[in-house]
Amino acid sequence: MPPTIFELRDRVAVVHLNRPEKLNALTREMMERLAKLFSYIKRQTPEQCRAVILTGAGESAFSAGTDISELAPLDKEGARALAERGQEVCNRIENCGVPVIAAINGAALGGGLELALACHLRIASVNARFGLPEVKLGVIPAYGGTQRLARITGTGRAQHLMLTGETISAEEARLMGLVNRVVEPERVLAEALSLAEEIAQLAPLAIRACLEAVTQGLDLPLEEGLKLERELFSQLFATEDMREGTLAFLEKRAPAFKGK
Repeated sequence: MPPTIFELRDRVAVVHLNRPEKLNALTREMMERLAKLFSYIKRQTPEQCRAVILTGAGESAFSAGTDISELAPLDKEGARALAERGQEVCNRIENCGVPVIAAINGAALGGGLELALACHLRIASVNARFGLPEVKLGVIPAYGGTQRLARITGTGRAQHLMLTGETISAEEARLMGLVNRVVEPERVLAEALSLAEEIAQLAPLAIRACLEAVTQGLDLPLEEGLKLERELFSQLFATEDMREGTLAFLEKRAPAFKGK
């Protein structure tokens, strides 16, 4: 059984973490597959792919985190290599050029939550659970969790989750801004597909510019972030999509964006 399953239809890609019998625990092989898949997605044109859904196979887990059987034997150098690869995978998800929606169908713990944090939007089942329990193993999150969680929820909430290792419910995650929507278990993937299809109808170059402005801007001083925003805004005025969008508005019709 392949560790991941990839589908691409109607300009929306769906990536399944596919170890349901192990709660989709992350292995080296799975992380290698994810790295290759998101590199492939980044190379697609707007006519081929405009949004991605990342989800877990089965009904119990998005991903319970890194497979402990692979973690336990590591020495210091092996741990550094593991962290570097995990961070690289999450960076590829975050920077693949199209919105990535995490459809969280169960537990999202440790490295599994870190994958979800690298996504741009998160839809969760009402029975989903979230946590970074690494301190209970004597380590810390290492796939970007210490950085991304604080950027999303604020320092205080992020530190509480990391310092206690506790898990929280989907509703608690929504209230702290970690999750965008909470739905019934049978609706998680359908809701994510609906949102992805909605985004796929919009101007892909503008969508990409939004992602770039926010992702890069977080690491910049305000004045530099504003400069980036101005530059991206002005670049879009040289696109066919901008002309199509304004013309469609004036003509009171739906625009047909081509990503050009």
